Amino acid sequence: MIASYKTISVVLLVFGLFGKAYAILPIEQLDSYKGAKAYLVQTKALPMVDIEVSIDAGDRYDPTGKSGLADMTAALMNYGARDNKGVLTEAQIADEIADLGANIGLSVGDERAVLRIRSLSRQDLRERAVQLAATMLSAPTYDPKIVEREKQRTITNLREAETKPEFVLDKRFKKLVYGSYPLANTATAKSVAAVSANDLAQFHKQFYRGDRMIVSIVGDVDRAQANQIVQALLNQIPESGAPITKLPELDRSPVEPLDQREIQIPFDSQQAHIAMGMTAVTRNNPDYFPLMVGNYVLGGGGFVSRLMTEVREKRGLAYSVFSYFAPGKSTGIFQAGLQTKSDQGSLALEVMSSTIAQFIADGPTPSELAAAKANLMNGYPLRIDNNRKLLDNVSSIAWNDLPLDTMEVWTKQVEAVTLEQVKDAFQKYLAMDRMKIVMLGAQNK
Repeated sequence: MIASYKTISVVLLVFGLFGKAYAILPIEQLDSYKGAKAYLVQTKALPMVDIEVSIDAGDRYDPTGKSGLADMTAALMNYGARDNKGVLTEAQIADEIADLGANIGLSVGDERAVLRIRSLSRQDLRERAVQLAATMLSAPTYDPKIVEREKQRTITNLREAETKPEFVLDKRFKKLVYGSYPLANTATAKSVAAVSANDLAQFHKQFYRGDRMIVSIVGDVDRAQANQIVQALLNQIPESGAPITKLPELDRSPVEPLDQREIQIPFDSQQAHIAMGMTAVTRNNPDYFPLMVGNYVLGGGGFVSRLMTEVREKRGLAYSVFSYFAPGKSTGIFQAGLQTKSDQGSLALEVMSSTIAQFIADGPTPSELAAAKANLMNGYPLRIDNNRKLLDNVSSIAWNDLPLDTMEVWTKQVEAVTLEQVKDAFQKYLAMDRMKIVMLGAQNK
C-alpha cells in the first residue's frame, strides 16, 4: 500500500552570533510499507542518520503472571538472531555494531517497544547497520540458555532494586493509580522466572508486525534512500497477524476517602519519599497545552514553581519537589513528589497537598502564566536542536496521532493558553479527593 505524499513545515531554530536565523525543514510522510507508517526529516547538518521503529508492544501487553515479558522480548533481540547465512551470536552482533561505529538499542516503555539505530549516513555503513537491525527485529533466536542467563541477571537486578526506596515507591504508586489496568503490574522475581524462551518467541510473533510499527527517520538521507531504509528494515516482518485482544480503558481515579487513597510503607531510610497523583489525560487531548503550561507554574518550572517556593524556599522541607503530566497515546497520569527528612513527611505532604489544592481552585496568576509561557516558548529551540531530539519529536507526533504540523505550531499553542483555560482544565481533570498518595519511610504521624 502506498500512502499519499504529505509535507509539513517544521521550524528549526539555528542560533547565530548576532541573533536567530530560521530554516524550514519539511517532515515527509513516506510510502507505507508492510502496513507501517513512516516519516522523514532531512537534515544535512551531520553525516548521520537516526532511525526509530516504534512497535505497539509495550509493558501493557504483559500477560498476567508474566510481567517483564515485553521488556525481555526486546532486550534479548541483540543476544542472537538468524539471517540468511545462519545464526548471528551475541558476540557477532556486538562486534558488527562496534565495527560499524553505530548504535543499535532496544527499550520498552508502558505503551511501546522502541528500536533505535544511529549510523553514519555513508551508504555502505548505513545499509549494513540497517540490515543488522532488520535481522534482530525480524528473527531473534531466543536461545534457551541465554534466556535463562538473562532471566537470572534480571531477577538479581530486581532483588537489588527492591532495596532502593525510589523503586519501591514507584512500584506501589503505579499499582495504586492504575488499579485494574495492566500497567498496575510490574516485573517481579517470580513473574520473570515464569517467562520461557517459548513465551518470548510467541510474544514476538504476536506483536512484532508491520501493522503495529511506525518508522521515523532524521538525518542525511533523501526521500528515496529513506524509503529504501524502511523497506530494508521491515522486509522480513509480517504485515499482520492474529487479532490481539483489545486493552481495557483506563478508568479515572475514583473519589475515595483518604484512608482508601493513602498508603504508608515502612522503610529503613533517613528520607521519607512521597508520591501523589491520579489518572489524567492522553497526549492528543485538546486540554494538553493548558495543563502543560499550568503545570510549569505548579511544579514543572524548577526553582520558579509554586511547589518549590512553598516546600523548599519558604519551609526548607525538601531539596527538590516536582509535578508533571505523563500523557501517552491511550493513558495518562499526573504525579507530584518529593523527598524529605523522615520526621517531616507528614508536614511536607500537607504543604504539597495544600499547594496543589489551591492551584486547582485558583489557577495561576497573570504574571505566573506570562512567565511560564515565555520560558516554554524561549526554551523550545532546545527541544529540537539536534537529530536525536528531533527524532523524539517526530516519533511522538506519529505515535500519538498528532497533527503533522505539531512542531510548527507548538509555540503558538503555548502562547494562546489563557488563565481561564488553565483553571478549567485543572478543575476538570484533577481533584484532591481522587489523588492517590504513597508515603515511604516516613515516621508515624
